[in-house]
Amino acid sequence: MSHDPQMAARVWRGLRTLVLERYDRRKEVTAALDMSFIRAKALRHLAAAPMTMRQLAAVLATDAPYTTLVVDDLVRRGLVVRDVHPDDRRQKIVTATPEGEKTAEIAERILGEPPPPLLDLDPADLATLDRILATLVK
Repeated sequence: MSHDPQMAARVWRGLRTLVLERYDRRKEVTAALDMSFIRAKALRHLAAAPMTMRQLAAVLATDAPYTTLVVDDLVRRGLVVRDVHPDDRRQKIVTATPEGEKTAEIAERILGEPPPPLLDLDPADLATLDRILATLVK
């Protein structure tokens, strides 16, 4: 299989433009939830499964002090609770509250909404793109 680095770069630029510039849903999420995207991202992860502070910092790629600030704010909002880990009393585990799960669902709904150009694609083109993306993200 031959590789065309220029074509690959053009495709990559197109994907970045589509997702991160023209249809960046992060702004919609921050406006709808009235919180920074990193807080929304943390909440989405916590709604999926409780995590230790260390695990959360790793998935957010943030340091411990900043992760603590994020969690403190989510606790203040009533969206998560922080408890002593049942298996290791030296660690804290953070769990989404029912209100936090509802808020995370709003974020997921916004982030999951396909942009109009994707909805307008010819069905065969959409199927081809689906197949290609499934290969790329496996």
